[in-house]
Amino acid sequence: MIEKKRRYDLDWLRVIAILAVYLHHIGMPFNGDEFHIMNSENSKLLDDIMVFFEQLRLPLLFLISGTGTIFAFSKRTWVHFIKERSIRLMVPLIFGTLLIVPPQTYYENINAYTSYIDVYKKGSFDTNHLWFIENLFIMSILLIPLILALKSSKLDRFVHLIDTVASRKYGILLWVLPLITITVLLKKIYPDDSKDITNLSSTFYYGYFFVSGMFFTTSKNIWNYLKGYRSFNFRAFIISFILFYGYYLLPNAYVEPYFTISNRWDIWYLVCALVSWTLVTTLLGYGQVWFNKKSTLLIKSNEAIYPFYILHQTVIIVLGYYIIQMDWGIALKIMVLILTSFPLIIAIYKLLIHPFKIPRMLFGMKTKRG
Repeated sequence: MIEKKRRYDLDWLRVIAILAVYLHHIGMPFNGDEFHIMNSENSKLLDDIMVFFEQLRLPLLFLISGTGTIFAFSKRTWVHFIKERSIRLMVPLIFGTLLIVPPQTYYENINAYTSYIDVYKKGSFDTNHLWFIENLFIMSILLIPLILALKSSKLDRFVHLIDTVASRKYGILLWVLPLITITVLLKKIYPDDSKDITNLSSTFYYGYFFVSGMFFTTSKNIWNYLKGYRSFNFRAFIISFILFYGYYLLPNAYVEPYFTISNRWDIWYLVCALVSWTLVTTLLGYGQVWFNKKSTLLIKSNEAIYPFYILHQTVIIVLGYYIIQMDWGIALKIMVLILTSFPLIIAIYKLLIHPFKIPRMLFGMKTKRG
């Protein structure tokens, strides 16, 4: 039985997760990793902080998307579901790839172009940060047979089994074991960090959270267990956090004599999966206590957050390209980038998207009522 009552806690967590994605991309030009634009100097401390938050934002988003997929399907046939997913996901993806992402390509390769129009002449199109929407659409369509099975009584025994496991204090924590196994094994075959859907190590990792969200929503008892065992899951997260940073900060000289490079990567994938799962499940438990309240701010934020996501990286890169050339310290550049990009994204949304029917459709928003 699928509970159709509005889950304000999940709405809040979705907004928080996408804001975390925004802040992550704010920091990318300054942490020393590869990004579309890079500051001349970088911060190791910033990189050390960001490596942890990388374990939260996307797993949480995919899990919440899994719950949303079940909610969306509960009111529709599979034909109507495909139509709804196409309008909400594929239309913004195509529009974004053709018009929102190209400025990122231009500023990343600005010295290779004589003008912005060269991006289109050379056919330099990529999804960039919109890979999430692409993957979400493909997962939703490929998993229709599973959704139909969950909607019927075919998987009732299995759902009852996972309910029984989740009813134990350690039950939800045990769900991390298949995640670890899948990740470690697939990383040996697909070691790349690419988010392309064909990179199965990435697809199955995020897909596991997506499917978990589907099962959580099909069985409303699990939400009660997540809430009831939230303090236990929090303690499990603290232990995972210590293991994660303990291993991350451990000098290679201490482990090289005992583990091969392959073994060391296996351990890294293990601690990453462990900290991701325990943090997400902890938030899902405490979210029901802290965030399950309706508010005007939530209604407005929840409506705006999808266009915000589509716009944010382009705005960051365009403004960031000029900001990183300033003779300022990293902290000041980050602050200026936040203070300029956030209001600009909101202004574009409020003035050019929110009031109008066609822009709303292009950015995956529902038709405005009234």
